[in-house]
Amino acid sequence: MKTIDRLIEILSEERGEPVPALSEENKPRYFRALVNVRAPKAASQEFLRIQDGYLQEELRRKGITDIADLSPVAPGIYLWKGDITTLKCDGIVNAANSQMLGCFCPNHGCIDNAIHTFAGVQLRQECAEIMREQGREEGTGQAKITRAYNLPCKYVLHTVGPIVYGGLTERHEKQLADCYRSCLALADKNGLQSIAFCCISTGEFHFPNDRAAQIAVSTVEEYRRQTGSAIKVIFNVFKECDYEIYARLLKAN
Repeated sequence: MKTIDRLIEILSEERGEPVPALSEENKPRYFRALVNVRAPKAASQEFLRIQDGYLQEELRRKGITDIADLSPVAPGIYLWKGDITTLKCDGIVNAANSQMLGCFCPNHGCIDNAIHTFAGVQLRQECAEIMREQGREEGTGQAKITRAYNLPCKYVLHTVGPIVYGGLTERHEKQLADCYRSCLALADKNGLQSIAFCCISTGEFHFPNDRAAQIAVSTVEEYRRQTGSAIKVIFNVFKECDYEIYARLLKAN
């Protein structure tokens, strides 16, 4: 039995559902959907062994980008357009929601979904343990750190950005800046030497891209200046429009 077939079989058995007839090209999407809706709980050693092998092979197929191979645009500052789940650095930032359990929408295109999918089911379980201990939802602008499991980075830093409905407010801007500061402080506290930020809150949370980038760049620069931190910062973007915004801002600085 193929690896992907066995993974789908185990997850379907967990749900008490039969395995549907699937084309080869649809099997990865169905596996991802099953992972996305799976509750945070322990998985069998067989499943973890097969899952980890599958995800590592997928990572090799996509290719890894190492921060060591990137050129800084300023001392300690990098700009990179690509899939953050393939980035090898000490920590990557996940734009999480207040439940901190990852995205439960099957095959959704958000970064939260991608990070939890390609890290493996262990990540959702670790996040659930953190949240059970905390006993409440995560506040906007705060951050938590977890292992990265099958991702090429060492850690994932999860932060909840502000949700913008209607007009942008000063409170939204302060909360977004808090996200960057919280992640940087947590990274320094845990000895990380590099961190990659996604474009927090600009997707499903509707924060205007231009203003979000301005806050990201200014907050990182202010933090490094005030604390003397030597942490390397990668601004990771996925869309060309965001790349152009960051390139303009970083060139101006």
